[in-house]
Amino acid sequence: MGKANDQLMIVMVEDDAGHARLIQKNLQRAGITNELKHFETGKQAIEFFLGEGAPQVPPPCLILLDLNLPEVDGYEVLTRLKGDARTRTVPVIILTTTDNPREIDRCYALGCNVYITKPVEYEKFADSIRKLGLMLAVVRVPNGH
Repeated sequence: MGKANDQLMIVMVEDDAGHARLIQKNLQRAGITNELKHFETGKQAIEFFLGEGAPQVPPPCLILLDLNLPEVDGYEVLTRLKGDARTRTVPVIILTTTDNPREIDRCYALGCNVYITKPVEYEKFADSIRKLGLMLAVVRVPNGH
């Protein structure tokens, strides 16, 4: 693993504290030590990426997004992020309890990269994150670090 991956921030949008802790534990067990930013609502996540004072270029990150969120749901967050030039390329992993094929198709249609059903199968989850992290490290243009 090169240095590139260490700078990848993981942004988790999850309103259930129990699930959030579980996801964190799974990341640690997988040896993923990246910085983790946690938002409990979709509104906070949209604010962070697209609100006043949001950076023109978001930090290298990966978003773990729950669909069932208060106020602004995961679909809305996904739609907003994929509809904005600044965040269109940020990979999004949907982590949710719904395994309804229609919902899954809808998320892929909206631009999610991976759809994982909770309770998370740990190996599959760790693998998805590693793959996306690797992909990002390869895709991201080095800026003289």
